[in-house]
Amino acid sequence: MMASAMVSASAIPGFSEILLPPAREIKKSIMWGSIGFGATILEKFQAAKAAGFDGVEPNSHLDRNEVLKASEATGLKMSSVCGSQHWKSPLSHPEPKIREEGLAALKITLEDAKAYGVDTVLLVPGRVSETVSYDDCWNRTTEEIKKIVPFAEKLNVKIAIENVWNNFLLSPLEAADYVDQFKNPIVGFYFDCGNILTYGWPEQWIKILGKRIVKVHIKDYSRKIADTQGKSAGFKVKLSEGDVNWPAVMKVLDEVGYRDWATIEMAGGDTPEGLKDLCDRMNKVIQS
Repeated sequence: MMASAMVSASAIPGFSEILLPPAREIKKSIMWGSIGFGATILEKFQAAKAAGFDGVEPNSHLDRNEVLKASEATGLKMSSVCGSQHWKSPLSHPEPKIREEGLAALKITLEDAKAYGVDTVLLVPGRVSETVSYDDCWNRTTEEIKKIVPFAEKLNVKIAIENVWNNFLLSPLEAADYVDQFKNPIVGFYFDCGNILTYGWPEQWIKILGKRIVKVHIKDYSRKIADTQGKSAGFKVKLSEGDVNWPAVMKVLDEVGYRDWATIEMAGGDTPEGLKDLCDRMNKVIQS
């Protein structure tokens, strides 16, 4: 838990000082796909800045010079880089050529991160399907990631595995084992709070994953909407109005010592007003 701080309360009759918890040192970022307007990279950065965000999580394979110029012009930092090719060329694919393409894309993603001065890339390593067994997904992705670990170490950029709906790493104990097998802090976990709601509770995952978590996605989800309208419809809820227990999530993030970026990945940011609402709601979540 965070230590309390002494805060002046001279405006409160009868009290000279009170104890209040300090504001959390978690910076607010927004995922590239959640900035729903702006025709150029600069315009998207400007929109995020105007809404009140501290940073942006760009996709990989963008024009690096334009991203850096937009960052300099707005003062916004990049929080991490999200791989944009891992669904197209998963490291679990049966075809070696596709896995090679996925690894080449991951290399570019790592180079993007280095160019932007950030320490983490988001990777969806693969997916289990009718044609890709669970053990094949584990073994293939492990083998491919091990190939690029030395390059990531050279750049000092972490590869963070995200929990998504890919039928893979379906429990926190398994996710921890997957990360630990690399025996290298260059491989960590990118925890998505909303994606977990279909098969677990984020506060439980965070407690087990602990220091393995290097970045966090802020997202809400409604089980009720999912039950009545379909699984994907569960994301059609505003932040703080779904089933994520945000006070519990923030409490356990404090307990595991998380002090890094939180990046929102939600719909609703297709207007300046909508983008500001996302940021305002994120402020309340972080301080809950």
